[in-house]
Amino acid sequence: MPAEFGPHERTVMCWPARRPLYGELMSDAEDAHAQVARTIADFEPVSMIAQPGPPAARAAELCGGRVEIVELPIDDSWFRDTGPIYTIGEGADGAPERVATSWTFNGWGTKFAPWDQDALVAQRWADHAGHPCTRVPMVLEGGSIAVDGEGTLVTTIQCLMHPNRNPALTRLDIEERLGDVLGISTTVWLPYGLLLDDDTDGHVDNVAAFARPGVLVMQGCDDPMEQDWLRMNVNARWARGSTDAAGRLLEVVEIPVLPFAEIGGTRRPVPYANFYVGNGFVLVPTAGHDADDDMLAIIAEQFPGREVIGLDVGPILAFGGGGIHCITQQVPALP
Repeated sequence: MPAEFGPHERTVMCWPARRPLYGELMSDAEDAHAQVARTIADFEPVSMIAQPGPPAARAAELCGGRVEIVELPIDDSWFRDTGPIYTIGEGADGAPERVATSWTFNGWGTKFAPWDQDALVAQRWADHAGHPCTRVPMVLEGGSIAVDGEGTLVTTIQCLMHPNRNPALTRLDIEERLGDVLGISTTVWLPYGLLLDDDTDGHVDNVAAFARPGVLVMQGCDDPMEQDWLRMNVNARWARGSTDAAGRLLEVVEIPVLPFAEIGGTRRPVPYANFYVGNGFVLVPTAGHDADDDMLAIIAEQFPGREVIGLDVGPILAFGGGGIHCITQQVPALP
């Protein structure tokens, strides 16, 4: 599995489809998705999957002509979790081959019904794009893992070992499956996701992302009154004591501030670590916190040569259950 910070052929997203999720904030969610798509389109091609009919027309209207609209049935807009996870290997003719892997999707532990269309969207997108696709009989969402492109994967115990995912599989079973399908030789198991991330049971993309092999950018929390202060502290110390596939102790770069936002009558964390890395850019969710500029500067130091952009869409995406990383999925470029 190539690292997200490697070259992309394009980014794929899904248009908001679950109106009861956002309620009266649905138009805000649409605007946020459109902002993300238009910003990424400045750097690389973007495809937006939308429900056929009026939703597709609405997506085309708000996203503009540079974003390709692909009409496919969907239940929700979190393509990081429902879309294919790509691998690159050697084909039968010896040339590089890109394969879309379609893992079992069960609505984040059977929480959000219906999910039958989302369970099929990875295969449908691969068919549309003309990519070979392999089905994998294990529940896995893309937001629950991050890789360095050299055989190291980071995840959380809270999510991958949750009994609502793969209750019959042991830790070793899961590691073997990740190794067989994604080419992973070393799995780093962080203990925790964010406390309030009960929708996904603690996805790793809210708390950690590789900047390059050997370097893990991790979400911190500077307020000892928040329960995430302890959880993020434990995660960082755990990572610093872990080695990657090359045998190196991981270097940890912390983003010390964890903003929270009040929206739609709920309080939600808006982690900077839920950023998305693409061709020449890093797109970071923000929420108008006083520390935004300083935290963006920390991220920028880890991605030299890329433009780091903060988009104030963090609160509405957090209200829906995710962030910028959660609504994007990269198609890696062939070597």
